[in-house]
Amino acid sequence: MDSVLSYLTRHQARFVDELCHYVRFRSVSAQPQHATDMKACADWLVQHCQSIGLEAQACPTEGNPIVIAKTPRPKSTKGRRHFMVYGHYDVQPPEPFDLWKTPPFQPTIRGRSLFARGASDNKGQNLAHLKAVEAYLKTGTELPCDLTFVIEGEEEVGSKSLAGFLQKHRTELKCDAVVISDTGIPSAKHPALTYALRGIAAFEIILRGPSRDLHSGIFGGSVENPAMALSRLLAKVHDAKGRIVVPHFYDGVVPLTKYERKQMARVPFNRNAYRKFLGVPELHGESGFTPDEQRTARPTFEINGLTSGYQGEGSKTIVPSWAKAKVTARLVPGQQPAKVIKAVRAFLQKHCPPTVKMEIKSGHGAEAYMVSPTSDDAQAALRALQKAFGHEPVLLREGGSIPIVNQFKKILGADTLLLGLALPDDNAHSPNEKFDLDIFARGQHLSALLWQELAK
Repeated sequence: MDSVLSYLTRHQARFVDELCHYVRFRSVSAQPQHATDMKACADWLVQHCQSIGLEAQACPTEGNPIVIAKTPRPKSTKGRRHFMVYGHYDVQPPEPFDLWKTPPFQPTIRGRSLFARGASDNKGQNLAHLKAVEAYLKTGTELPCDLTFVIEGEEEVGSKSLAGFLQKHRTELKCDAVVISDTGIPSAKHPALTYALRGIAAFEIILRGPSRDLHSGIFGGSVENPAMALSRLLAKVHDAKGRIVVPHFYDGVVPLTKYERKQMARVPFNRNAYRKFLGVPELHGESGFTPDEQRTARPTFEINGLTSGYQGEGSKTIVPSWAKAKVTARLVPGQQPAKVIKAVRAFLQKHCPPTVKMEIKSGHGAEAYMVSPTSDDAQAALRALQKAFGHEPVLLREGGSIPIVNQFKKILGADTLLLGLALPDDNAHSPNEKFDLDIFARGQHLSALLWQELAK
């Protein structure tokens, strides 16, 4: 094992150069003009995997290719465990460009951070796992288990092709567990195992009033304004304590245990620093819960966008003919997306005024995910974190959603170990995304140690 860790330390400069090459690809899955860039990135990834000794190929899908890479298999695999390492090579759109200090696809090192779109989410994190395997193969050190890398190109647009791919290849992809590094850690001194993810239910609410935009001076006051009606309707969802008042919204919610709340409280939290980091005058959330509990372990109802009326320069005095809101509810274990949308629909229909017509369009949904933090594999991951970072790890819930983890469970029967490497200020999905290079190195050590611990 010493030779593996020594190899990783000696080759850090080259690994950083390779990460710089990786993030130069404009692999933006949401923008069709980057289809060629997506393929080029997948091809480079295949070649890189092959260069370190993996059997690799880019598998075509109806969307972007999925890269599959396998470690060399011994003649006898009896008794050996098999793990999947999942990641994605697609990235978020970089806009707005004017907020970047340096161009998003021209990697720039400032201090100990690499700035580029995709550096943290998710190219740096999945490359750390590849480098760990390289260290095993190049030093002639036997891997104690078999690994299959699945690196897709559609995570940022909902992993549209992956579930079908898993179904088609479920026999060869059958594994003991899935390892994903696509979440975060509070700090370098607080490495973390994320054991729960929130789910999601998305929908659009459209209110239609007059058949056309009307002159607000001539007709205003005699007809319902859909924008005003929608504002009043959405304001009814929460009470003064931040609780969602939709009947049956909280049905099935599994409350936090004392153990979980104690674990969450181990993460240092400074309310004022958090407020300043967010750039808000004061924090807001459901009464009776800490900010960390509010954002990771409680359901939410959030307006993501409001659209109505004239949006151009100057004034246009109209009563708009329609108003629309894009909404997502984040869900916790025990909630079902379909049941939540049904409850919200019934509530909105009850309170919608008769002066407008309402339409509700259901969008994507995913259940929350939770794995036992006391399982043998989770405990193995915690031991690897301790050794790699030199600090006692913490247990986290994550407020975001990774819908594909539910598919891994349903299709492959495999639980997922979420071992993220992103720091809170990595600016994933935002301008000036970065990845801490010291964390990059620690992540490689974590991966190398993880396979030893999981094989015990």
